[in-house]
Amino acid sequence: MCYEDQQVIAFMDIQPVNQGHVLVVPREHYETLRDIPRDVGQHMYDVATRLIPVIQEVSGAEDMNIVVNSGAAAGQNVFHYHIHLIPRREGDGFDVPLPFPGSEMPNRHLLDAMAVRIGSALRGQKSTHQR
Repeated sequence: MCYEDQQVIAFMDIQPVNQGHVLVVPREHYETLRDIPRDVGQHMYDVATRLIPVIQEVSGAEDMNIVVNSGAAAGQNVFHYHIHLIPRREGDGFDVPLPFPGSEMPNRHLLDAMAVRIGSALRGQKSTHQR
């Protein structure tokens, strides 16, 4: 255990990508990102950002990945939501390639249309939550 409070614990991953790989986990069970209450998610991210410079100092790694796998299709295999803090070193062999080599750049109109749909759905959520 490297951190704990009333809502969150952080501990070393038992199958680390690199030395210093930490998991930030809510004490209460939430299966995926969709299930996390906003305040808990914000607190988890706050804890993660407090831990990152300390992990970098202790592990000697200047670079860092923050990884969340939410849902089976996204690679989640432990269905208790958590955040991976993965110290990175040049040539360590781990890769999260973005842009994804199999993706194609869509037509600008498709990107704009999706942005409008997302914005509209977000505005719909706000009016629903305001009632």
